[in-house]
Order: sequence, then C-alpha cells, then structure tokens
Amino acid sequence: MDTWLDSLITDTPQQGFELAITLSRRGVKYTQPDPVVLKELRAHYANSADALTAASHVVAVNFQTVAAANNYWRK
Repeated sequence: MDTWLDSLITDTPQQGFELAITLSRRGVKYTQPDPVVLKELRAHYANSADALTAASHVVAVNFQTVAAANNYWRK
C-alpha cells in the first residue's frame, strides 16, 4: 500500500480543491489497480456526459470533506 495522505488540512481552498481531485483520482486507481484496464476504460468514460458528471460529483464530495476539515466556509 502506498501511504501518501498525511492530512486533509491545507493552506488554501485552492490546495483543498486540488487535494479533492487527488483523492478522487486515487480512489479510481485503488478501485481499478490494473493500469492496462484503467487506460482502456478511460476512452469510454472520457466521452460520456453521465460519467463525467459522476466524476465531478465525486470531486465535489471529496472537496466538501476537505472543506469541512479546514472550516473554509467559516473563515
């Protein structure tokens, strides 16, 4: 297992959003660890409005988690 996440605390909301994207991408990588299969699947979901909307939702949920950890909306 690759240990990389030390904290959800970030210095800025921008860094928090970037962390949310990283969390989302890592989630996909953990779910489908075979890089060949992952690359094959990318062509299918990259052109699907529904799949892209779902991916955006995952990023938004992860950003909501990071924002909560950082109290972004209370500053």
